[in-house]
Order: sequence, then C-alpha cells, then structure tokens
Amino acid sequence: MILPNQLTILRIILTPIFLFLFLSADPLLNQISLAVFIIAALTDWYDGWLARKFNYITNWGKFWDPLADKILTSTAFIGFYIIDIIPLWMVIVILVRDFVITTIRAFADYKGKTFPTSYYAKWKTFLQMTFLYYLLLIRTGEKIPQIYNGNENIFYMLFDSTFIFVTMLVITIITLHSGITYIFNNKNLIKRLFIEQN
Repeated sequence: MILPNQLTILRIILTPIFLFLFLSADPLLNQISLAVFIIAALTDWYDGWLARKFNYITNWGKFWDPLADKILTSTAFIGFYIIDIIPLWMVIVILVRDFVITTIRAFADYKGKTFPTSYYAKWKTFLQMTFLYYLLLIRTGEKIPQIYNGNENIFYMLFDSTFIFVTMLVITIITLHSGITYIFNNKNLIKRLFIEQN
C-alpha cells in the first residue's frame, strides 16, 4: 500500500484514540488529545501533498481520504457535544451534510467523474477546523494550571456559551447551505451518475 493511503489509515486509527483521550477525566490525557488531533490533521495535508507531487492517486484513496477527514472532524464535534459544549442537532446537521456530499464525491471519483470542490466548500471546511482548534486550545488551556490559574476570567470569556452557540450556529448554517448549493450546482452530473449506475 502506498504511503498516502497508509497515512489515511493512520488518520482513521488516530480518531478513536483522540476521542478516548479527549473524554478522559485525566487532564494530561486531555492535553495529549490535542496533539493527537493535530497529528491526524497533518496526515491529511501530507498525504494530499504526496499524492499530488508523486501522482499517488488510487480509487481507494479517492474514496477513503475525504471520508477519513470527515470522520476526524465529525468525531471532534461529537466529543464537544458529549461534554455539553455544542448542541446535538447542530452536530447531526454537519455530520449528515458532510457525509452525504463526501459519499457523492467519492462515488463520482470512483466512476471516473470529476465533482470539483468549490471555494465556498473550502471556506466551510476552514471555518469548521478553525473553530475546532479554537475549542480544543481553550479546553486544553483550562486543564493546565500554569495557564489557567490567574486567567479564569479570560477563559470564561473565551468559552462563553452564547459566543460558542452563535458561532456554531453560523458554521452549521454555512455547512448546510454549502451542501445544498453543491447538490444544486451539480444536479445534472449527479443525475447522470446515478442513471448510469442503474
């Protein structure tokens, strides 16, 4: 198996490890979970770079690489729901949208058809990842006494429930809208894809 695909598998393996560490009652393990998440995210960048530079492109990679990305981000959102930071319905909307679109794109790639990713969708992903990093960094900082002690008011403001709710709501709306826009803009290609399948 080529290296980019190995990195994709590594990203999938790291995801449940991240969640286990993230949900642990041990502050040290919570801190390690941030490092695991960063490593997993870096494998996405690196395997994409390798695939483009050395043309390491396979049907297997076309399907699993984007799916592995969504597994990682969705798991992080689920983790923040479990610790009661973000609402479940927002997580469900993001999860369903991302997996539906990722499945359509992966199936299209498998059938030899191109469904380009829009700048809108890229911005959606950027916003999701930025917000996740924000939440992870703030939560990790809270677990480090040297950082948290004396800065309680700052962390309280940064972890303000209204701010998090509104930001997550905006990201959820953008995520849903980008998915609807993607399907609408590619409706003819999607129709042909499934007609040919049948």
